[in-house]
Amino acid sequence: ELPAIEAEKQALYRKLKLEGICESALNICITCDRQRSKGSPLGRWHNPEMDLYSTVCAVQNFWLAARAEGVGVGWVSIIEAEALKRLLAIPDHVTPIAYLCVGRVSEFASKPDLETHGWGRRLPLPELIMSETFSGQGEAQLKST
Repeated sequence: ELPAIEAEKQALYRKLKLEGICESALNICITCDRQRSKGSPLGRWHNPEMDLYSTVCAVQNFWLAARAEGVGVGWVSIIEAEALKRLLAIPDHVTPIAYLCVGRVSEFASKPDLETHGWGRRLPLPELIMSETFSGQGEAQLKST
């Protein structure tokens, strides 16, 4: 159940994601073994979540490489982590990071599906770039200096 979203949009969202899972040539579950570098403080001494961030960066690198080769990637966000762990027999100390649908596509859309289907819009870049402080006016400040 998606909170604060009308039933017809919930159904459309599930349909889009389920179609991707069923139709893609390959489904990949990318995980992070939280115990793998347990004895090494490198990168995790002050921030124990660094292994998670590194795994997310690896997902982005995979996505960019796939796109460069004309391969589409879709990140499935409706999967519950605990259900996925049970289904794939993932141990408790391993965290699912991404469930990806991968395959050749006939074309790359100019807009994300969720924007095309009226779920939201892309945020204006000036609202996302900050300069020196978290100001919300980053790009405007950059242009005025």
